[in-house]
Amino acid sequence: MQFKKPRFWDYKKPNIFSYLLLPIALFIQIIVRLKTKSKFKNNKIKTICVGNIYIGGTGKTSLCIKINEILNKRKIKSCFIKKLYPGQFDEQKLLQRYGKLFLSPERSKAINQAAEESFEFAIIDDGLQDYSANYDFEFVCFNNKNWVGNGLTIPAGPLRESVNSIKRYNHIFLNGNLENLENLEKEIFKINPKINIYFGKYVPLNIDQFNKTDKYLVFSGIGNHETFVSMIRNYGLNILKDIEFPDHYNYTVDDIDQILKESIKMSCKIITTEKDYIRLKKVNTEEIQFIKSDLQIINEEKLIENILKKNETN
Repeated sequence: MQFKKPRFWDYKKPNIFSYLLLPIALFIQIIVRLKTKSKFKNNKIKTICVGNIYIGGTGKTSLCIKINEILNKRKIKSCFIKKLYPGQFDEQKLLQRYGKLFLSPERSKAINQAAEESFEFAIIDDGLQDYSANYDFEFVCFNNKNWVGNGLTIPAGPLRESVNSIKRYNHIFLNGNLENLENLEKEIFKINPKINIYFGKYVPLNIDQFNKTDKYLVFSGIGNHETFVSMIRNYGLNILKDIEFPDHYNYTVDDIDQILKESIKMSCKIITTEKDYIRLKKVNTEEIQFIKSDLQIINEEKLIENILKKNETN
């Protein structure tokens, strides 16, 4: 699904548009709460769900990849689970680059398949709002810049469920530029004093391939374009222009032609994300480079210790 969120979602306070949409938002939340399903669980495999309540740009796929890497280093056999959505082949291909991925229209079927192939851990990319599932471990991801936006649920705001739903979770992950963390911690602990908080930031792995004396045009169609641009600016690249497309955007030949023309006019080189580069299969990519980034978890030992501790007690 290609989606570009309304700007008013990230205002610090709701505006007139938010209040006009609030009755619809409340109605949607009532319908969601009325859904009653039996809880699914496969005891042959441990499940780690990495999701969000803020829609898009919270770094859940990156965290899935990092957890898989950490477990594999400890010789623990883990895999990825993702519900099959036709418009998200970029995330699917990205996960496949870093491990075994099980795809299915139903997460339960993918988890069962992983268990049959003797995987010890299944890392589910998205699925906190799948109330039919009973996960062993749940992460709620946020970008520390956007946090909860205007604090309202869809379509009045950017939240899939109320911020008070944090009470139901034991683990929260904040990623971004590591600013304003102290204030966010206070807000989070007011809602859930017992929750574990982890912090992460993105680091470009191939920044040395880019000349700091060159000029660059940056484009992306990801959930948090600003975080990506800020990251590479902080590493000294001279960005003259950045272009934001909707999340999971499927680029056309015309889109790339326009970007190429703009770069020639400005005498710029072109940069995008690894995730976007995957989506450029139908266009000429010779003039386009991508930044390969890595998510660094500041308190990584605490995170993995909690996962393994829970595994031992179950």
